[in-house]
Amino acid sequence: MKAPGRVLETALYADDLDAAEAFFGDLLHLEKITRVGERHVFFRCGEGVLLIFNANETVKPSSNPVLPVPPHGCRGQGHMCFAASAAELDAIRQTMIDAGVTIEADFQWPGGARSIYVRDPAGNSIEFAEPRLWGFDVPTEDQS
Repeated sequence: MKAPGRVLETALYADDLDAAEAFFGDLLHLEKITRVGERHVFFRCGEGVLLIFNANETVKPSSNPVLPVPPHGCRGQGHMCFAASAAELDAIRQTMIDAGVTIEADFQWPGGARSIYVRDPAGNSIEFAEPRLWGFDVPTEDQS
């Protein structure tokens, strides 16, 4: 088997989908794909998808015979990281400050990459970092 080439979906969990939708949709401007009641809200992010699930709902078996998704989910705070250029990190920092979101950390890694950490309304750790943190090319401003 060939190793997978990229992550298609990333999932976080939130009890309050309205707050999650406001944070990821309104504040971060991710394109909403769909929302199903209090079960989930999905967002497009570049070539991937961010899934926000309500764990209280996803542990229930699917009632849709056409889409028999098995129960899944977790409890507690998760983590995800968005790729961002140096200039985007400056704009993200200011956006978070203007929105009253606490910056938990803003630092340079030993290899020179910068990361900014905040918490979403559900308490998940949300990082914004230069891709060189993991040895990937740094995006140019026109790729964002």
